[in-house]
Amino acid sequence: MMDSREAPPDCESLREEFSGEQLIFGGLDQAVLLAADEIWLSPGVALSTEEIRRAAEQGVLVRGDIDVFAEYARAPIVAITGSNGKSTVTTLLGEMARLNGTRVAVGGNLGVPALDLLDDSVELYVLELSSFQLETTTNLNAKAVALLNISEDHMDRYPSRMAYLQAKQRIFQGAKKVVVNDDEPLSQPLAREGMQIFHYGLSGQDLDKFGLSENQGTRYIVKSYDQLIPLDEVALKGRHNISNALAALSLGSAVGLRMEAMLAALKSFTGLPHRCQSVRSLNGVHYINDSKGTNTGATVVAINSFGEQADGQVVLLAGGEAKGADLSALQAPMKRYGKVALLYGRDKSLLLDALKPVVQAEMTDTLHDAVRRAHAIAEQGDIVLFSPACASFDMFDNFQQRGDVFCEEVMKL
Repeated sequence: MMDSREAPPDCESLREEFSGEQLIFGGLDQAVLLAADEIWLSPGVALSTEEIRRAAEQGVLVRGDIDVFAEYARAPIVAITGSNGKSTVTTLLGEMARLNGTRVAVGGNLGVPALDLLDDSVELYVLELSSFQLETTTNLNAKAVALLNISEDHMDRYPSRMAYLQAKQRIFQGAKKVVVNDDEPLSQPLAREGMQIFHYGLSGQDLDKFGLSENQGTRYIVKSYDQLIPLDEVALKGRHNISNALAALSLGSAVGLRMEAMLAALKSFTGLPHRCQSVRSLNGVHYINDSKGTNTGATVVAINSFGEQADGQVVLLAGGEAKGADLSALQAPMKRYGKVALLYGRDKSLLLDALKPVVQAEMTDTLHDAVRRAHAIAEQGDIVLFSPACASFDMFDNFQQRGDVFCEEVMKL
């Protein structure tokens, strides 16, 4: 085992558990890597890392946990990736399978690591996969897959948006059934040979497509031209979440889940913490925790979704590590729906430069200060949206802790 960190978490426990094995901390040993038959690479270490690149050039096989998982999994795999929404779709599909009576295991980039899910009693695996995991995956061969959407993310790791897209596209390798988002052209596989394609989208109806329709003032989720469920009965709220629901329905249909079970899940599944989570309403102002909005694409979606339904305007709280992303993507939705942007964290000045041409924007010292300022500015009908558009690691351990802090500050108001 090798770790580039001098003292990784639980390193002493690792020394005890693997006392008979070679453990190397504080760097990557090139000689050991070159002598290996295989390197099992953590998603946190890029393939472009010099020591890893040299080993691969010398013919050492570099694999990741998902590649190893696929080798040993004995049940069909459903795999989901995308810049935004993949955690919601993964969890919702898992709930659909559970209500279907299927012995399902859910994890990957979400919750339980993939290798810990392996169990011969499992009938279906549902995996969320990141671009980092897909970089080292060549033999997934999933029964059904979806690339939900693409927006700029992890530009501190990838040299271009195309390189990021290429990593995401690896999910299609060996896939038997592919779910395509008709609202997102980049969600389609570049090569389709041998694949069965399923379609969904918010715009319009079509044969065998999950979409939306309206009849006598009531909007419905439909398949082809058959009404399945009124939107009012779907527990998930927001335009982006309806798209997530359509994706889950498409994937569930692709692997044979009963429609009755899938619709029951849509009625009961309210979403995940820190993903457009309603925190409270105070004096007619609604506070939303979208701490999982770790990139501009996610925040754009959140601003548009809540801006469309708000009686007032959006007060945006954003900040953290921008990861080299193009923050100008925030301009259009904030120009349309924004009242003010309150910015904190390491890259708040970059956010200020991006947003001040189109909306009032202010820098604050901490998230605490941003929440207090939002409370002072927001008026009845406004939505205070905490969607950082950045990673959390400059000030917090992870997006969950960041979201918890936001909720605590809001409840103190």
